[in-house]
Amino acid sequence: QVQLVESGGGLVQPGGSLRLSCAASGFPFNFYAMSWFRQAAGKERELVARILSNGGRANHADAVKGRFTMSRDNAKNTVTLQMNNLKHEDTAVYYCYAERITQWNTPRDIWGQGTQVTVSS
Repeated sequence: QVQLVESGGGLVQPGGSLRLSCAASGFPFNFYAMSWFRQAAGKERELVARILSNGGRANHADAVKGRFTMSRDNAKNTVTLQMNNLKHEDTAVYYCYAERITQWNTPRDIWGQGTQVTVSS
């Protein structure tokens, strides 16, 4: 079964930290670039960070640069998003997304179900 399962969301105070995880299964993980998106209430979904299939340094949106860090472990088929110094405006549903970049007979686009992050005092 092709799926992405996020975990680690929750309620945190401003300035706090959370670590999101995304576990992939059912497809060749190293054939996919991975991203984190987020969608706040009433707003469009936006890209937070993206990392290529072979790992290396991820690219982060300006709004989170210096506070969030995305990484991947191809041996464990997981990606993580370490979020530090969280702000109210980081409140959103966070989605894990896989984009196939190598020709294969699995879906080109795979989305997780999302995990809620709420930053509030």
